[in-house]
Amino acid sequence: MNSAVSTAIRCEGLGRTFDALWAVRGLDLSVARGEVFGLVGPDGAGKTTTLRMLTGILALSEGSARVSGQPLPGGEEAIKNRIGYMSQRFGLYPDLTVEENLRFYADLYRVPRRTRLAMEERLLGFSNLTPFRRRLARNLSGGMKQKLGLACALIHKPEVLFLDEPTNGVDPVSRRDFWRILYSMVKEGVTIFVSTAYLDEAERCSRVGLMHQGRLIRCDTPKRLRETLSGQLLELETDAPRQARELLVERLGSQRVSLFGGHLHLFADDPGTLATARSALSRAGIALRAARPIPASLEDVFIRELALADRDEADGGAGHE
Repeated sequence: MNSAVSTAIRCEGLGRTFDALWAVRGLDLSVARGEVFGLVGPDGAGKTTTLRMLTGILALSEGSARVSGQPLPGGEEAIKNRIGYMSQRFGLYPDLTVEENLRFYADLYRVPRRTRLAMEERLLGFSNLTPFRRRLARNLSGGMKQKLGLACALIHKPEVLFLDEPTNGVDPVSRRDFWRILYSMVKEGVTIFVSTAYLDEAERCSRVGLMHQGRLIRCDTPKRLRETLSGQLLELETDAPRQARELLVERLGSQRVSLFGGHLHLFADDPGTLATARSALSRAGIALRAARPIPASLEDVFIRELALADRDEADGGAGHE
């Protein structure tokens, strides 16, 4: 198959600077058609800037990209007709009803009248908004507003759908419904590019990219990301988890120790790591009640990768410019 046909998004050396600050730098990435690609990273990592460049809203400072076959820079207007974009503050009109918002976006995208009614009914059904079609948007719950925003972004049947933290602050049931709609679109060939703060949502993606300080530092399937975690992951149970974490971070480094609820997660790179941790806790008078191996989650992987990236930056290694 022709790579130009099978690739929905391709970035080469993509970058954006704001004055002297590089928000995104040296981004190389390829997303296949029909893929669900997730972009994760802490606040300020460059996720929103990346989406705004790929949607043609923000000019590139360096590099190039192709989205749905159209070049950036140069193809911004053509791209807008082929994509859907739902920002963190999607522009619903509060004084319009649910169906009036849908029809407004159908007019905006010049959806033919002979096809829009069927699409409108379908999207209302998918999003469980049919009973609320005449309700003003301002009177919808947060989850309903997000689902209406998604329906508006899909009304013109985009080839690529960009979503910037679409379920942030939304209740779990609405998040589940939201992803059900996305999966139904993927089955029809729509490519999904989503940034998310929820690691359980990242697990739903075909591949996941981790951004940190404007750079893409890891990119792979969730399964392979978990499998490539070096060493063994241990869950430690103590009477003073926060105090224990501070002690072990000082002794072993932040890239090996993290706090999960009332337990510690320890990356044992070698057989002596647990013995070192046990000894340090004992000297501080902190009892180690249990140490058990556990499977790594994406959250474990990303916490470790971010800590390693920060360590490399502090040591003068390759990092954000």
